[in-house]
Amino acid sequence: MFYEPNKGHGLPHDPFKAIVSPRPIGWISTVSSTGKLNVAPYSFFNALSTNPHLVMFSSEGEKDSVVYARETGEFVCNLVGRALVEAANATSVDAPRGVSEFDYAKLETAVSTLVKPPRVAQALAALECKVTEIHQPKGLDGKTGNRFMVFGEVVGVYMSEDAMTDGMFDIVKAGTVSRLGYLDFTSVTDTFQMRRPRWNDA
Repeated sequence: MFYEPNKGHGLPHDPFKAIVSPRPIGWISTVSSTGKLNVAPYSFFNALSTNPHLVMFSSEGEKDSVVYARETGEFVCNLVGRALVEAANATSVDAPRGVSEFDYAKLETAVSTLVKPPRVAQALAALECKVTEIHQPKGLDGKTGNRFMVFGEVVGVYMSEDAMTDGMFDIVKAGTVSRLGYLDFTSVTDTFQMRRPRWNDA
């Protein structure tokens, strides 16, 4: 089948998020200028580059994560592993502004090294980030709408020894979780390797 999104798909559910998957989850912790804590998962999230190390999360609506990141200029991206996926899902609750999802999901906080927002203590990895820009992307109609992209440079990286193997971060041990379409998720249980080809080797 073929459909134009602005004209509808005629299916029980929008397949867009199922097609664009798996998507890494940015479990974003922030703190407001008055000290209020927030943590929420974003599946419109990804790494952008390594020089410098940049990441981005996107929010449909100016949620606490966006507001607090703007106020303090900092956020932490926590890794969602299989053992924490239920807690991460709990933090997606539509709580009123100012409510701590850390408390709601019974999560412990750990002090970050270089930024004010705490990391999720139970998370096996976390990226401490400084906001570089907040952007409102436009659609074809030229309107920005209520969408926000928060970009940040990674200034510090935490990794638990429990997720390390021979000096490498082991995503199978971590059980890294990704978002699929509909109500579906997946976690990493196996990996395989491929080397990028070189033209002169052909």
